[in-house]
Amino acid sequence: MRLGINLGYWGAGMDADNLAVAQEADRLGYSVCWAAEAYGSDAATVLAWVAAQTERIDVGSAIFQIPARTPAMTAMTAATLDSLTGGRFRLGLGVSGPQVSEGWYGVKFDKPLSRTREYVEIVRKAMSRERLTHQGEHWTLPLPGGPGKPIKLTVHPEREHIPLYIAAIGPKNLEQTGEIADGALLIFPSAAHLEDTALRHIRAGREKAGLTMDGFDVSPTLPLALGDDVAALADIFRPYTALYVGGMGSAKQNFYNQLARRMGYEEQAADIQQKYLAGDKAGAAAAVPHELIESTCLLGSVERIADGMRAYADAGVNTLNLTPAGFTLEERVAGLRAGVQALEHAGLA
Repeated sequence: MRLGINLGYWGAGMDADNLAVAQEADRLGYSVCWAAEAYGSDAATVLAWVAAQTERIDVGSAIFQIPARTPAMTAMTAATLDSLTGGRFRLGLGVSGPQVSEGWYGVKFDKPLSRTREYVEIVRKAMSRERLTHQGEHWTLPLPGGPGKPIKLTVHPEREHIPLYIAAIGPKNLEQTGEIADGALLIFPSAAHLEDTALRHIRAGREKAGLTMDGFDVSPTLPLALGDDVAALADIFRPYTALYVGGMGSAKQNFYNQLARRMGYEEQAADIQQKYLAGDKAGAAAAVPHELIESTCLLGSVERIADGMRAYADAGVNTLNLTPAGFTLEERVAGLRAGVQALEHAGLA
């Protein structure tokens, strides 16, 4: 099993240390460094900045938001980053959510599955340097009746095939991800529930495409906290879990809330969401079950974290992306090093 590091959003208050964290992950042999975007920093700029000051580690978008860019623009960015990094770029895509898509980008959040499928088709065709034509439900290239003509990408990516990941949560999206992508970016993954909540759907998509799981990268992100008091460590992530389960999206459409329900936390997920949307963020955090946090994080000693890593490897994870907790650079670096030590202790290095 490989390790990755997820820097999250640039502008979240730890920017001064993020580059040092990425460089330490590079020195420690981490496989990939991911950066996210929502409605603040964009991921492409951060990845270029990190890649320019690292040597071996891959850089990946987790995610580029589909409503933020046309497919052709994403292909241009991916090809450019792959060329600049000497073949160290991984392209992660996702549809974002209704509030960001419609409120920030002005793009209707409808038919996310067909939109994603079509987007991936266009991106891959453009990156292959074919002359770009497409007739679909969401995009038509070139536009009919005008001066547009089929054009091909002028940039030569470092590789013929840039790894393409999709951030997926729901069963249908996971199945489609297995069918059309090279990897799945997962969040709030529980090793005990991974088969039911994700892998069986991904596997179904692979089978639909006539493929096996060989070469497909199951790539979840987990927070990591090093220490002796597991309960206190879990409490660090209560606001984070409450935000996603309670506050991401609307009462009718919250993918993370639905995931918690599928993991068996039906009543708790409803309570967290009700409190969060009513403005009681502290109450929502207090309502998060300890078991939910513990099952979706790596907490405790190196030995305990190693046990968790074995469980994820046994469940089918290929790349485990860590987000080490810490208020200082030293604490975050200690988490990075603990990740490597735990991987070795688990016999997975």
